[in-house]
Amino acid sequence: MKLITEEEIARINELWRKSKEAELSEEEKEEQQKLRRLYIDSVKHNLRGHLNNISIKHEDGSITKLSDRQKKTEE
Repeated sequence: MKLITEEEIARINELWRKSKEAELSEEEKEEQQKLRRLYIDSVKHNLRGHLNNISIKHEDGSITKLSDRQKKTEE
């Protein structure tokens, strides 16, 4: 999984600003879509990583990792 860089985020913002002033070329539109997809995928990847590190403590004192609980619901 390739994570997005600060330069790529800056380019997303640059293309957005440019699109507000004038229409983007087809190449720029393609680049914008690819960068947006990369950004979304990076956010999802980071969120999954955080959620997989969360544990739930039940009233009986037992602890279940959220990632283990998700695996059970997928089966």
